[in-house]
Amino acid sequence: MLHTNKKCAYDDEVIALGGKIFRIPAYKVSNHFQYKNEWHKFFRNNGAHKIIHGHMTSTAAIYLKIAKKYGVKTIAHAHNVSLGNDIAAKIKDILQARLKHTADYLFACSAAAGQWCYGNNNFKVIRNAIDTKKFVYNPAVRELKRKELGIENKFVIEHIGNFSIHKNHSFLIDIFKAVHEKNNNAVLVLVGGGKLRGDIEKKVEVLGLKENVIFTGIRPDIPALLDAADVFLFPSLSEGLGMVLIETQTNGLHCIASEMIPCEAEITNLLEYVSLKKPASYWAYKVLEYAGGYERKNMREEVKKTGFDINEGSKWLEDFYLNETHEFIQDKELFKQQDTWQYKPRY
Repeated sequence: MLHTNKKCAYDDEVIALGGKIFRIPAYKVSNHFQYKNEWHKFFRNNGAHKIIHGHMTSTAAIYLKIAKKYGVKTIAHAHNVSLGNDIAAKIKDILQARLKHTADYLFACSAAAGQWCYGNNNFKVIRNAIDTKKFVYNPAVRELKRKELGIENKFVIEHIGNFSIHKNHSFLIDIFKAVHEKNNNAVLVLVGGGKLRGDIEKKVEVLGLKENVIFTGIRPDIPALLDAADVFLFPSLSEGLGMVLIETQTNGLHCIASEMIPCEAEITNLLEYVSLKKPASYWAYKVLEYAGGYERKNMREEVKKTGFDINEGSKWLEDFYLNETHEFIQDKELFKQQDTWQYKPRY
């Protein structure tokens, strides 16, 4: 079920595997009752569904409550720790606060996301697993992709993410400007789409960096793009986990991320945290530490040991769907320190 009429990244794959895609208009305060009616219509016309796994937690309290009226088992799955500060986001925050009383089962991609969404209620942390084999560093692919992008002899800084407020692209551009002032051979590759892309393109042009910043748009070749990079920059204002950091570490790529990234993302020594209180010049200093190059290692086995490999994760979820009698015990080890996902100095 999608909250958009636009084609999404995995539509073709879902259909090719025999799946069906249903669409409901995105929630707005003005269409509250229409939104509810669409969900009622869906469950009346599709009675074969036994479980609904809700990843859109901002409105899950609405559609999961409706699902329960039709005898459907309900799962809420938290992925974020903040939805923003505008009025619409605050309304969604209020709706989300009801989830712990609505869903039959509570999932989260990290301890931080789970505690933020569900408080001290019991929930299960489900690792957002990846196909680790696909992300193993490939030097041959690196050369081909760098040639394709015209960055063969450049110091390549990369960011992958939707152009939204919490990804902090504006500060990312400030960091890159400081990097480029010290190393004019540096280029920034920005992968992704989103409503704020135009604003960032304007800022890049105003700062005179247009020739040094590449906007790739949404791409299917993420592993190859990671191969092409020299360092990954991720100064997010908030993240439920920061899944791309699992992919980058699997790729053997050094990552510099903000303190707002949950500690569960740190699965190797390739991830370094930097405080958002530090100026762009300090972030640039940390980025430039990798300008001289370094050995890229095969990190697949190390990542697999952390439970982020898709083969393990998908099997657990399959077993859960087939047997709905699990009892979840919150992992107390993750909460021995209340600030377990907060900033951890690395310098």
